[in-house]
Amino acid sequence: MKLVSPSYEYQSAFLSFYQEFENNDSINAEYYREGVDDFDSYVQRLTSEASGINLRHGYVPCSHFWMMDTEENLIGVIRVRHTIDNLFLSFEGGHIGYDIAPSYRARGYGKTMLKLALPIAKSLGISKALITADEKNNSSRGVIEANGGEFIDIVMGKVFPYPIARYWVICKADTCS
Repeated sequence: MKLVSPSYEYQSAFLSFYQEFENNDSINAEYYREGVDDFDSYVQRLTSEASGINLRHGYVPCSHFWMMDTEENLIGVIRVRHTIDNLFLSFEGGHIGYDIAPSYRARGYGKTMLKLALPIAKSLGISKALITADEKNNSSRGVIEANGGEFIDIVMGKVFPYPIARYWVICKADTCS
């Protein structure tokens, strides 16, 4: 398993990833639709976001990574927001967000992906990452807890109007706890 930056060379893997979401988790598929409509522009936007260039209103610099297996299947996507300097991120979005393709869920890939991303967060100056999950999403909460997540509280989301569990994860250069 490895994290890679979005790249044109992974278009086929991305399209398969999207199609799996479309077939099995259509609500979250919408987040990736732009990549199907215009893959080149999508990759450019993700690359620009990492540098803080041409940010959409309300967005902060964010590094995007795709977790690939040895056969270059796109297993998951993880986003590391460089700051949480707005109300949405500091309250319910957090520093890190991730998705695992439906057929790869419940197999430990989320834990691995987050473990690989936490040193990246540290390199971006994030010593303590806020990570959130839907209160009822026990799988996502387990991913966070397996990576040393310290439970803070449950809040009622404002953008996503449901209870959200919030955690702090201390980041180190090689591991997080």
